[in-house]
Amino acid sequence: MSMLPSVQIVLDTLARHGVKSLLMGGQACISHGASEFTRDLDLAVLADVPNLDALANAMRELQADVIAVPPFQKAMLDAGHAVHFRCRAPGVAGLRVDVMSRMRGVDPFPALWERRTVLANGVAVLSLPDLVAAKKTQRDKDWPMLRRLLEADYFARRSSCNSTDVAFWLRECRTASLLEEMVARFPADAAEVTRPAVRLARDRKPVDQITGALRDEEDSERRLDTAYWAPLKKQLESMRARPRE
Repeated sequence: MSMLPSVQIVLDTLARHGVKSLLMGGQACISHGASEFTRDLDLAVLADVPNLDALANAMRELQADVIAVPPFQKAMLDAGHAVHFRCRAPGVAGLRVDVMSRMRGVDPFPALWERRTVLANGVAVLSLPDLVAAKKTQRDKDWPMLRRLLEADYFARRSSCNSTDVAFWLRECRTASLLEEMVARFPADAAEVTRPAVRLARDRKPVDQITGALRDEEDSERRLDTAYWAPLKKQLESMRARPRE
């Protein structure tokens, strides 16, 4: 995986300071084989005091300031907020770094760390199943990316997969025609799946019905994400409304 020089500088700085973090967002999508254009860096971090102290030291070296709200505090990360930094040091000037420690529908950081993918350059990335879980948001741009992630993984490994891989694809695939192919290719695995879209493919229903079931799943996840963020957005709005000291 080829990274922007500015991104590599930030990751090298974090590693030098011993920050426990996992690459996620667009850069992680690229590492898992899905094309994405992004100039930001998104990280999941362990939100304990020693690790956040190490992160603060790394951000100081990068001359990174917190932009907007919320402030860089453990309580904010524990609540599920993202903290946004803008770097100013030479080589990384202008790069935005967003950090989170808690995400809807995603396991706590220690479990993510145990399942991490480590790239050839030593960078730790969210595993593909965890990245897929993190991408189920209300944002329009995330759903096409989910489809590309699953397609790339399936086409790369369908000839040398195991039952865990097949279960993952049948559970998460967002492409109706591929679900039809998977059901035909792995009928025994598909027979155990209760997912509506898979059942429709198994029963050889028209592709538009399978697509409709996938759309229903997406709509449900979008609603859940909107509900999850509603109180957090209200908290952010309250912070923005406070007079600056």
